[in-house]
Amino acid sequence: MQLYHRGWDHHGNIKAAAAKTAKLVDQPAAALLKDLKQRDMLKDTLVVWAGEFGRTPMAQGSGRDHHIKGFSIWMAGGGIKGGTSYGNTDELGYNAVENVVTVHDVHATMLRLLGSTTSS
Repeated sequence: MQLYHRGWDHHGNIKAAAAKTAKLVDQPAAALLKDLKQRDMLKDTLVVWAGEFGRTPMAQGSGRDHHIKGFSIWMAGGGIKGGTSYGNTDELGYNAVENVVTVHDVHATMLRLLGSTTSS
């Protein structure tokens, strides 16, 4: 199943806009995880919150631009070890420099967690 929430492509007034958008999904996302856990389904369900890019660490006018070299994804359930942070960016937050993960790596991890044994 895929749940989709749009409206995250903020270019200006990012701090307020992101806070407003996050507020719309914070409680529903927490409720989904809580419900899955109460039904003993979280261990068998992979929940992924991701986008296709992050934001540049430096301001550009009133906002920041799309950035593919450093962004965050969170995952829960389905074999994910909770409380884990993986990878790191440089001091500026511009480039991934430690445990660099590609989109292909994310897909492979998701497939493995969903039970796929293919290696290609």
